Amino acid sequence: MDNLQNSGTYGFGNSAGTGLDLASQRNRVLRNTYWLLALALIPMGLGGLIGTQLSFDFLRSSPILGVLGMMAVIYGLMFAVQANRNSGVGAALLLVFTGALGVMLGPLLQFALHLSNGGTLIAYAAVGTAVIFFTMAAIGTTTKRDLTGLGKFLTVGAVVLIVAMIANIFLHMPVLQLVIASLFMLFSALVILWQMNAIVTGGETNYISATLTLVVQIYNLFVSLLQILIALAGGSRD
Repeated sequence: MDNLQNSGTYGFGNSAGTGLDLASQRNRVLRNTYWLLALALIPMGLGGLIGTQLSFDFLRSSPILGVLGMMAVIYGLMFAVQANRNSGVGAALLLVFTGALGVMLGPLLQFALHLSNGGTLIAYAAVGTAVIFFTMAAIGTTTKRDLTGLGKFLTVGAVVLIVAMIANIFLHMPVLQLVIASLFMLFSALVILWQMNAIVTGGETNYISATLTLVVQIYNLFVSLLQILIALAGGSRD
């Protein structure tokens, strides 16, 4: 991957390059984002495998504190990645972050694997996530429209979804969980569209930040899709 910092490309100087130079810089960010994203999915997958073997009894004994504690770790790592996004430390922390996300998949994967068709549902969720990601990425990188304005709408949507998710920790409403999962799928798909468009239009010039955003949305897509599949098509428990 190319250098993390480049004068005039990542906000460290005035860019006086030609249109061709700008296009080259944006293509470099896009290329590095895809490379880092592919690399980041490896620790996420390994973390998921580890998570299926771990005990999450603390979530049963104290589900609210357990979930809030896991969220604190995840958001702390996200902050650390962003704080170091202009150095190799940021890339390393991103891999730690994706590994932690994979481990957090443990309880959901364990539940799914105890269903008679759990393995199939996990495969469907993975394929569905890939299809949605590549579809939205293709649209975002090829559309002629500047989707910068979508960012404000997505910010509001993120706040609403987080509040709803925290509320349902206390409410335990299955129907609300399905609604939240469906909205998270829509939200994540739109964020992927917006982020990829921001890269090709020059709104995003740091591939570590871009990859962090995409990784989170891929995680949300997979989790939401798997939850919906379990609720609608889950077989009997072994």
